[in-house]
Amino acid sequence: MDYIAVLLPPIVVGLLFWFAMKAIFNADKSERQAEARAHAEAEARANGQDSGPAGA
Repeated sequence: MDYIAVLLPPIVVGLLFWFAMKAIFNADKSERQAEARAHAEAEARANGQDSGPAGA
């Protein structure tokens, strides 16, 4: 039982660290995807405005 008392705290802290890092990386991935999508939309709008009718 002494081994459990000694090993349990580092295991719990390691799991908490793993979940926190996973959440950070998922948030970063989502933010990069949203930024790429917004950039692509802005690029499409810019290209659409260049070839649009004059005086509109």
